[in-house]
Amino acid sequence: MKRRAYLIISSVILAGLFFVGCTKAVPTAAELDEQKSILEAEKKRAEVLKVATGGTTGTYYTYGSAIANVINPDRQGAKIEMIATGASRANIYLLDDNQVDLAFAQNDVIDYAYTGTNLFEEEAIQSFSAIGGLYPEICQIVTNTEITSIKELAGKTVSIGDAGSGAEINAEQILEVHGMSLEDIEVKNLSFNASAEAMKAGKIDAFFCTAGIPTTAIDELASKQPINVLSISDEYANKLIEKHPFYTQEIIPAGSYRGINTDIKSVAVKATLIVSNEVSKEDAYLLTKTIFDNRASIAQDHTKGEMLDEAYALEGISVPIHAGAEKYYKEVGVL
Repeated sequence: MKRRAYLIISSVILAGLFFVGCTKAVPTAAELDEQKSILEAEKKRAEVLKVATGGTTGTYYTYGSAIANVINPDRQGAKIEMIATGASRANIYLLDDNQVDLAFAQNDVIDYAYTGTNLFEEEAIQSFSAIGGLYPEICQIVTNTEITSIKELAGKTVSIGDAGSGAEINAEQILEVHGMSLEDIEVKNLSFNASAEAMKAGKIDAFFCTAGIPTTAIDELASKQPINVLSISDEYANKLIEKHPFYTQEIIPAGSYRGINTDIKSVAVKATLIVSNEVSKEDAYLLTKTIFDNRASIAQDHTKGEMLDEAYALEGISVPIHAGAEKYYKEVGVL
């Protein structure tokens, strides 16, 4: 809640108390408490926390809508409103500018913001904290059938995502632990959809895609032609996690895409819900508790809701947890 909102609410309470004082010379303590409770209840119903998500067809927006479906009818705390945005990096700027109260972002991108590195070079932003990780966004390295290992990408034409994107940095970090750099490949900066189209046309040999699975662009490509999805072995995954603790190991299950008949080892970052430090401890606590208490309902609206888990929510989160969320995690014994 913003400071200005507190001033408005305080004025409303004072006005209410003044009105009581005019109609009754000496209101009792019980009457004052009742009036305050009524005003507080009205305040709770009126509050709306704005949540920055992503594009309206993307996972962040649809997942956020599933959360809103359980938060808003509950009405124990503030209601939430979805805002379509440019996703992770843009969302952090929106939080810092007090344009929204909560946001979805990858946990690697929030680490960069908090430490002032990579996408946020020399402009550290620490006006937010985390509610928790929600589900993995897996680093998927899609290639033609001739390429079977990451080292075989050397000399090949490879799309690493949009310039300045999280996927681009994921690609650079994964190559680095394999003893390679972007100079070892012919770099193309294409969106995931454009990468799939370019591979279909034979213009690139491989592309990096960091997203929840199944990813539509990869799914559609695999339905048109054979593909490989490269594995990241335990050895290299451990090196990556040691250097960048926001990564976790994940499996791309067999059958995720046509022609992928065995489990593929990879790494992932997490779609994470973050919150302005100005949001109250009470609202952050109720938000966190309501999400986890209603995980079954969220999962009915969005399959990613099946991955909600309190212990998982804290793994790979390198920024502070909001005090309200922390209170919930301590109650359930994972902190």
